[in-house]
Amino acid sequence: MDAARVDNPYAGAGVYVNPEWSAHAAAEPGGSAVAGQPTAVWLDRIAAIQGGPGAMGLRAHLDAAVTQAAGRPFVVQLVIYDLPGRDCAALASNGELGPTELGRYKSEFIDPIAAALADPAYAGLRIVNTIEIDSLPNLVTNAGGTATATPQCDTMKANGNYVNGVGYALAKLGAVPNVYNYIDAGHHGWLGWDSNLDPSVQLLHQAATSSGSTVANVQGFVVNTANYSALKEPNFTIDDSVNGTSVRQSKWVDWNRYVDELSYAQAFRQRAVAAGFDAGVGMLIDTSRNGWGGSARPAGPGARTSVDSYVDGGRIDRRFQSGNWCNQSGAGLGERPAAAPQPGVDAYVWVKPPGESDGASSQIANDEGKGFDRMCDPTYTGNARNGNQMSGALPNSPLAGHWFSAQFQELLRNAYPPLGGSGGGDTTAPTAPTALRSTAVTSSGVSLAWAAATDNVGVTGYDVYRGGVQIGSTTGTSYADSGLTASTAYSYAVRARDAAGNASALSTALVVSTSAGSGGGGGNAGCAATYTVSSDWGAGFNADVTVTNTGSAATTSWKVTWTWAGNQQVTNLWNGGLTQAGRAVTVVNAGYNGALAPGGTAGFGFGASYSGANPAPTLTCTAG
Repeated sequence: MDAARVDNPYAGAGVYVNPEWSAHAAAEPGGSAVAGQPTAVWLDRIAAIQGGPGAMGLRAHLDAAVTQAAGRPFVVQLVIYDLPGRDCAALASNGELGPTELGRYKSEFIDPIAAALADPAYAGLRIVNTIEIDSLPNLVTNAGGTATATPQCDTMKANGNYVNGVGYALAKLGAVPNVYNYIDAGHHGWLGWDSNLDPSVQLLHQAATSSGSTVANVQGFVVNTANYSALKEPNFTIDDSVNGTSVRQSKWVDWNRYVDELSYAQAFRQRAVAAGFDAGVGMLIDTSRNGWGGSARPAGPGARTSVDSYVDGGRIDRRFQSGNWCNQSGAGLGERPAAAPQPGVDAYVWVKPPGESDGASSQIANDEGKGFDRMCDPTYTGNARNGNQMSGALPNSPLAGHWFSAQFQELLRNAYPPLGGSGGGDTTAPTAPTALRSTAVTSSGVSLAWAAATDNVGVTGYDVYRGGVQIGSTTGTSYADSGLTASTAYSYAVRARDAAGNASALSTALVVSTSAGSGGGGGNAGCAATYTVSSDWGAGFNADVTVTNTGSAATTSWKVTWTWAGNQQVTNLWNGGLTQAGRAVTVVNAGYNGALAPGGTAGFGFGASYSGANPAPTLTCTAG
């Protein structure tokens, strides 16, 4: 049967699960929890259309989609991604076609795809195309005399092949009645500034009306494709202010008009309609890697001591800078794919299949036209496009699009919302609890909480360990340990048990220092520091430290000290001042996060190198 074009292709429809990606995910520990999620099929080179040994081609995917559909409304998602001079401001995702090869793009790439999509055998499918990620936005921000311009982007702006290539793709693919085209529209951390947003909308309109296309060939726009920008920042809005200073003036927001992808997507849609696109256009948001869960996820707003402490303490997007895009450390799976989740949003989608690399962390010879971009190198200290910040990339990553197990495991650990049950037999152990943290610290007690573990037969309880010895059990996800000694460090870990008697591995250890005695007079200032490793790649790691005012008086300053038991060395630190002498480390507050009300928190993080063992240090916190 033919599928008549509808307003929202995802409404009331199933969505294709790519069996190649699903097999990769299911083979990973814990991966069966998400192996059944729908992800897009990337057509990123001419050879991908036909496929080859061990790789499905376009028609093979469409045939599989017809089988999965079983006669019901059904979406199959494709990424059309092979423009000449593709992605001109990056090297990891450079393509096979040179800047002037528009003819080959049309005849060898778009035309064969259009012919396959027009096959009557696939007329019952709803075929959703993401059209050419990154390239058009690059013409706005990285060409034509901008501070971040590149010669390749200047070339592509001058020769018009991005605009004409996108127009040709829209016209050719849009002629197929059951095709829905969504043009890539960057993300809020790229185009959300006043100087970028309207020019971007105008450029996309120019492309949509070039090379024989009209706006009728555009069903909507997709944002955050293969990126990490948070769907929603829950702890602050663009309209907030601190001591009369707008959130827009914070270093993180930096005068952007938007703080997250949902607000950006809805605003982009309104601007697009005003610019001449159809009033029924919808938005897609790629939520595959923007969950930002795990132990580093803030529980509430930051301290109102300054606008920077308020934003940095409360933002869930934990990147060094919103321009960082390659295999980001600490990222997690985001909202699961869903139809019509918000006004103006056709769907949350997983365009970028979780576990597929953004780019190689070092030069790798290949026949795919993919280069080495320093933004994929974890040692890189940045450039003008990311505010000269660290890249935040995971180490040992393969070529773009190749399977990256370490990234997939990182995304599972930090998923938000947390993952549910993973299915399987009753011999499968639960996952280890995550996000172990202290919720209250006194001179004689510690209260702990953690994220629930997942299990196929159901978690029945948790065992709590102090110093490697079990001290108690609970059926909930919190535990209070009392009778402790003041000014003493304790190491905690938790494991889960299930209804079949299986036990998980222990969680990552959490070191908590109890506060000093209560003292007398008008209240005392005390503090505790907790330490959590957010990622560890064998030769280095990232860690987060949370400082809590455990006293009854406000602090004006704090200091955290420790001595490494191994050969660890801090290589970079943020949100504090570092002194390091041999194995001894001292961190004092920054100028904006030393003042903490009773119960208030601040945090700092750091990257470090090591070899051999990486034991957690014992932290001591002193408050002024």
